[in-house]
Amino acid sequence: MATQDSYFDGGLAGYIGWSILGFFVTMITLGICYPWALCMIYGWKINHTVVQGRRLKFKGTAMGLFGHWIKWLLLCIITLGIYSFRLFIALEKWKVKNTVFADGN
Repeated sequence: MATQDSYFDGGLAGYIGWSILGFFVTMITLGICYPWALCMIYGWKINHTVVQGRRLKFKGTAMGLFGHWIKWLLLCIITLGIYSFRLFIALEKWKVKNTVFADGN
C-alpha cells in the first residue's frame, strides 16, 4: 500500500486575512464573538490540511463552542483560575472532536 503525501495548502495572505478579521470581530463585540473567531481560524487551518491524501474538514460551530466557553469560564471562576490550566486541553479536545475527513470515510 503506497502512502500518500500529507501537506498544508493554506497561504500567508489567507491566514493574515482571517486573523485580522477574527481580531476585529472579537474587539468590536468586546470578546463575545471570540468563539466565532476561533472557529473561523481553526476551520481555515484544518480545511487546508491534507493527511495521507485525505483532506480534513472542520465541522465545529461557534454556537457549539460558545456553550463550552461559558461552562469553562464558570469553572475558571469557581476554581479561582485553577481550571484555566486545563482549558487549553479542553479546547484541543473540542477541536479534534470536530475534525473529520472531508470524504466522509
